[in-house]
Amino acid sequence: MTRAAPRRSQAFGPLWLGERLAELLPGFPDRAVCVAFSGGADSTALLAGLAQLPRRPLKLRALHVDHGLNPDSARWARHCHRIARELGVPLAVRRARIRRARGESLEAAARTARYRLLGDALGEGEALLTAHHQDDQLETVLLQLLRGAGVAGVAAMPALAPLARGVLVRPLLGLSREALRAWVSAQALAWVEDDSNAQLHLDRNYLRERVLPAMRARWPSAAATVARAAQHFAEAQHLLDSLAAADVAGASCGALLSAKLLRRLSGARRRNALRYWISSAGALVPPTSLLNELAGALLSARADAQPFVAWEGARVQRHAELLSLHRQIVRVPRAAGAAARSAPPTLASAPPSIAWHWHEARSCALPDERGTLSLRRDARGPIDLDALGARLELRARRGGERLRPVRGGPRRALKKLLQEARVPPAQRAHLPLVFDGERLIAAADLWLDESVQARPGSPHRARLVWTRAR
Repeated sequence: MTRAAPRRSQAFGPLWLGERLAELLPGFPDRAVCVAFSGGADSTALLAGLAQLPRRPLKLRALHVDHGLNPDSARWARHCHRIARELGVPLAVRRARIRRARGESLEAAARTARYRLLGDALGEGEALLTAHHQDDQLETVLLQLLRGAGVAGVAAMPALAPLARGVLVRPLLGLSREALRAWVSAQALAWVEDDSNAQLHLDRNYLRERVLPAMRARWPSAAATVARAAQHFAEAQHLLDSLAAADVAGASCGALLSAKLLRRLSGARRRNALRYWISSAGALVPPTSLLNELAGALLSARADAQPFVAWEGARVQRHAELLSLHRQIVRVPRAAGAAARSAPPTLASAPPSIAWHWHEARSCALPDERGTLSLRRDARGPIDLDALGARLELRARRGGERLRPVRGGPRRALKKLLQEARVPPAQRAHLPLVFDGERLIAAADLWLDESVQARPGSPHRARLVWTRAR
């Protein structure tokens, strides 16, 4: 643990921080704000700066994630409690369970676990603030280049991004590590030093300790220059996303994609569209080799082959001329005795309809343990929330339902869509249908009617998610 002697502050301070957050966050400071507080110098500067604002946010709190990887992690958590208490900010500690996927580094697994915990802890519309700064941005860009990342990877960390039910904000990206430590020293605040930063077998640590000092000696403004380059890449990625959004919208059949329409695109646009479609659904984008397989062999296979490509946490399968994305595989426990012989429960066994006032509850439980339907806010979501009525109804299939899944296309019979997608007959009875009045607007999370599909300029967007019961 380090406590520095007071010294003169640099550019960073509460006034600077308040102005920066007012630029990034509409409604600030009248907005719920949560700081990801590690106890290090950078996050200490961020939390203390917020606590010293002349008019601090009405709801300011902090979260500390204990990864349990360091013998001192419990002491660090106690330190964070003490500092937060001195600053008058409530703090909660979440303990992570690190699960490494095959080939995944411990750093990556810890980062995934940390953001999962932080995202789960966010309230509706709450802003999570992290203390990433200009030097972090430099390290991230260089590491991404060394890993062969694409435009999105080299664009590095944006100042503002959606996260769970709120937003992720990085207000310190324009400041150096040195400026933040100078301010913390001026305030005579204590912080913790993670001794794992000296472990040079970790890529980021090696880059920070061995490579960057030589780079800064030759190019003193490297951090600012690379940050500017990252902004150029971010603009290029925005243009790629706009093109992908148009291509995906043109090939969409609700939540599915038309293989026939994708084949009309060039190889580069096809890969760009698939990458956007997968990431917009919240799944990890597959490695380049698998993305090439998706854009090539899977799309060119015979119509009756039903090929698929799977990677960690996701699977894309082709049924006839439609592609479906599955984010997880649900394993149903084997039934025994009378339970095995009983008919599976269906929505049809429920009352004729279920009212869903989605403004009051974004999730609606389905009967007979068939799971839940949820409307999740998503800046890239396919649903225009402003097009929904205040009261929706969930119904079972009765036959004869029709909707228009492609904008400007014909109305299609749901039965025909299910047949083309080769949804097994046993699963069709369980499919929850969403009605707005007498108009069918969604068949589970598979197809959306044109009337509720978001357009490029739709300000309030969401995604319909059917979480099946395990």
